[in-house]
Amino acid sequence: MAFSETFFDLEDLHPIDIVQDMAATQEWEFDRIGEDQISMAVEGQWRTYSVTLAWSDVDETLRLICSFDMEPPVHRMSDLYTALNEVNDNCWAGNFTYWADQKSMVFRYGLILTGGQIPSLDQIDTMISTAVLSSERYYPVFQVVTWGEQDLKPAMQVAIAAAYGSA
Repeated sequence: MAFSETFFDLEDLHPIDIVQDMAATQEWEFDRIGEDQISMAVEGQWRTYSVTLAWSDVDETLRLICSFDMEPPVHRMSDLYTALNEVNDNCWAGNFTYWADQKSMVFRYGLILTGGQIPSLDQIDTMISTAVLSSERYYPVFQVVTWGEQDLKPAMQVAIAAAYGSA
């Protein structure tokens, strides 16, 4: 029996109920925005990330958005978009986009659960962990390329090298 099955009767739970229980267990600040949406604050090394999960009955998808404020200098916007393309080529699950109107960098991912499937606790944990870890990994790239006005290649090397651990 899976870990999540020990604590939940998954057939009777709404996907956002599972997320809410996880947030409470992790002691994350959260706000249940509605029946189908929850927003949390997840602390990272670089900053606190806003993580929102929303359930859509229509397409049976659990959507995740992990965002952080970012207001790059206007003259570096083309470099930011080039960095976004390179970073997204290295992301196997999810992708980054920059929402200029909100001045936010956003990591997005959707978990499709057709046929009445319910996400497991492990799947939700992986979604959130992947979003935060990806944001942590690539946050320095976006900062170095925009505010540091450095070239993309050395910035990406820092992100890629970080994946190998530390001594």
